Amino acid sequence: QVQLVESGGGLMQAGGSLRLSCAASGRTFSRYAMGWFRQAPGKEREFVASISGSGISTYYSDSVKGRFTISRDKAKNTVYLHMNSLKPEDTAVYYCAAGNGATRYRTEYAYWGQGTPVTVSS
Repeated sequence: QVQLVESGGGLMQAGGSLRLSCAASGRTFSRYAMGWFRQAPGKEREFVASISGSGISTYYSDSVKGRFTISRDKAKNTVYLHMNSLKPEDTAVYYCAAGNGATRYRTEYAYWGQGTPVTVSS
């Protein structure tokens, strides 16, 4: 069992930066791939970024590639999403998730956090 708690969301102007954190409980954190997803009002939850259990491999959606960076700190059992050059279309609730593979498919992730909202104003 893995419990995930996101933090770091908030209100930011376009062009700004935010860092989201996802703290995981449990001793098996390093065994799981981690992903970030987001859900805007009225839209389906979509893939943002993922990182393998080792931290070596990372993947990004086309909409955030070059602006967002995912990383993990095994000592702190925490995964981060560094968001730069924020745009109004990045406004959403951001969720972290843990699963067996660093895929873009929601169904591959067994554990989810409660989400943290990000609002980007123009």
